[in-house]
Amino acid sequence: MSGQGRFVSIGECMVEMAPRADGAYQRNFAGDTFNTAWYMAKALGEEGAVEYFTAVGADEISTRMLAFMAQSGVGTSAIRRLPERTVGLYMIELVNGERSFSYWRGQSAAKLLAEDRAALAAALADREMILFSGITLAVLSAEHRTVLLKEIETARDRGARIVFDPNMRARLWPNGETMRDAITAAGRVADIVLPSFDEEEREFGDADPAVTLRRYQGLGVDTVVVKNGAGAIHAAVGPEHLTFQPAVVTEVVDTTAAGDSFNAGFLSALLRGERVAEAIAAGSRLAAQVVGQRGALVEVSV
Repeated sequence: MSGQGRFVSIGECMVEMAPRADGAYQRNFAGDTFNTAWYMAKALGEEGAVEYFTAVGADEISTRMLAFMAQSGVGTSAIRRLPERTVGLYMIELVNGERSFSYWRGQSAAKLLAEDRAALAAALADREMILFSGITLAVLSAEHRTVLLKEIETARDRGARIVFDPNMRARLWPNGETMRDAITAAGRVADIVLPSFDEEEREFGDADPAVTLRRYQGLGVDTVVVKNGAGAIHAAVGPEHLTFQPAVVTEVVDTTAAGDSFNAGFLSALLRGERVAEAIAAGSRLAAQVVGQRGALVEVSV
């Protein structure tokens, strides 16, 4: 695979309305896989070509979103524009640093990101690493989920490393069984899975992170890193298991994008050739900076 850092992230970027300290709201652009791409662009700098793949509208807010991406160092050349659609919006509510979300995505163009199979295949061609998430899957129809997973599997067969963050949001799915089946199917085409234990415990009934590790490795995943909030991170690379205790964060302001930024620190370190243990430490350092500030995309040192 040519070109270190040839990374593409697939999913939905939305308009974010985030609370400020004075009680007003500030408009931003964010979304789980885009957040990771944004922090990846910062972490890799000129050494890595970071792209985002989605679909947006042809309206002014979509144009502003694309401009923001480009200004952030995230490539937009593969993004489809659909005149009859727009982009979704979400609002964050914060209570003691923990966030909850309200969503408006009825006309979101991202729901059709896998509609044009040729455009999807072109976006995934010649990539070193491809990231998608459970939210990526959730916003698609069942037919388009199948298309996406088949094209990802094709890219994997050609040499791309496939990264999957289960990122489970039950409200986006018709029922729990459909969600769990889709998450399991995605695990089968992934080389690296980055689950969060609280979600795996809630949705799959995992008793502890070790159960999560075994379940994903049982699907054929080589590398599994179980994020665990402030607790110990558990990881498995083939037969090797390791744990990492993140440094204590003294003040948690906003946990939005904590996992997304961890993913970026972790994956950018892997692309630089660092070992998994070093990459976990890099992801933890980046996430610690993010949770100390308001909003999904904040200034960090990388």
